Amino acid sequence: MAIFRRLYNKVIDWSKHRHAPYYLAGVSFVESSVFPIPPDVMLIPMVLSKPLKAWEYAAITTFASILGGILGYLLGLFAFEVIGAPFIQAFGYQEAYIKVEKWFEHYGFVAVFLAGFTPIPYKLFTIAAGASKMPFLSFIAASLLGRPIRFFIVAWMVRGLGKKLEPLIVEYIEIFSWATLGLVGIGTAVYFLI
Repeated sequence: MAIFRRLYNKVIDWSKHRHAPYYLAGVSFVESSVFPIPPDVMLIPMVLSKPLKAWEYAAITTFASILGGILGYLLGLFAFEVIGAPFIQAFGYQEAYIKVEKWFEHYGFVAVFLAGFTPIPYKLFTIAAGASKMPFLSFIAASLLGRPIRFFIVAWMVRGLGKKLEPLIVEYIEIFSWATLGLVGIGTAVYFLI
């Protein structure tokens, strides 16, 4: 069963749609506060299909992600018990959230900055930043530093190597995707167990 190949082909089709930048912005926005799927799943195929727009797509992703992060911050600040906590529980992020809270006690700004460009779920940090009443301007500054690093590096790598690697990606998408999911799972487990 070629789950990832079908998904890859579907996302490539979406990335060529005339409204693709809006889809990218939407995914980027909701991912930073409540959606479990990262915007890279739209950003990468869009850069592959239109490499000359790589920086535009990275900017859209960054801007929408930071706006979504502000929503996550506000959810944590004003509605943690009603919305934030149930969301964290629904997606099984309880243990991760406890770890994030501890990070905020010690690192605040650095925690948000690191979460901005690593594969750690940024939404946990946006909600935790609000719930822990991190100063809003510090939260924005950390997000403005971290999020662009991630998305512009992804766009730069895909733009530079994407067309050369695309035949290999298509041929080995299943192996690559399952291996990536496994590494992310192992990395996340190790990260939150330490």
